[in-house]
Amino acid sequence: MTGATPHARGDIGRRVAARREALGLTRDEVAERAGSAPSYIQYLEERVATPGIAFMTRLANALECTVQDLTGYTAELPDGTGRAGRDARLTELDEAECRRLLGTHGVGRIVFITEEGPAAFPVNYQIDHGEVVFMTAPDAAVVHMDGAEIAFETDHVDEAFSQGWSVLVVGRVRRVTEAFAIRRLQNAMYSGPWAGEGRDVVMILTPRRVTGRRIVVEGAPGVEGHSDGPA
Repeated sequence: MTGATPHARGDIGRRVAARREALGLTRDEVAERAGSAPSYIQYLEERVATPGIAFMTRLANALECTVQDLTGYTAELPDGTGRAGRDARLTELDEAECRRLLGTHGVGRIVFITEEGPAAFPVNYQIDHGEVVFMTAPDAAVVHMDGAEIAFETDHVDEAFSQGWSVLVVGRVRRVTEAFAIRRLQNAMYSGPWAGEGRDVVMILTPRRVTGRRIVVEGAPGVEGHSDGPA
């Protein structure tokens, strides 16, 4: 095989490049912020490098993150334990945006009151003509809620930038009993229940109220246009 051998690339370099691109910065801009040369930023991104802590501190400030973020110290932390983003703000989502976001996901939680108190259960779901459709087992607690009002919630968390959104749906749930409707909805589901077989009861939640919120961090992906970007 001919051709140049590609250079090895370190984890720090990958994180620096990803963060720089997420902020929409050039290497020249990062170098100016960090008091470095653009050629060294390029070297850091493309090769295995071991910069000193003083430079890493300046680089983290330039990239609006922490040294721990760049070194991967926070990579194994449980979801939601990262530091709050800089210049974060909480915004309310209008109903149209909430409904759009509902259609981008496939896992959420149903919430209702049982004899033992409040309960929440994860479900695979799909949006059909504006309604939340999910499948469950015949003996599931939610089956006994036929005709009652329950809540449904789904969300998205961007752990790297400490931002995300959540959507809450409140409305009456009903069990689908018509054979034709059951077959149509079952065939339309993108995926069967992750929990396994035997969950062939089709339930539909008709929204009465749809609300949502978003946490946005300035400079992070998703700010403009409010694309996927807990509230």
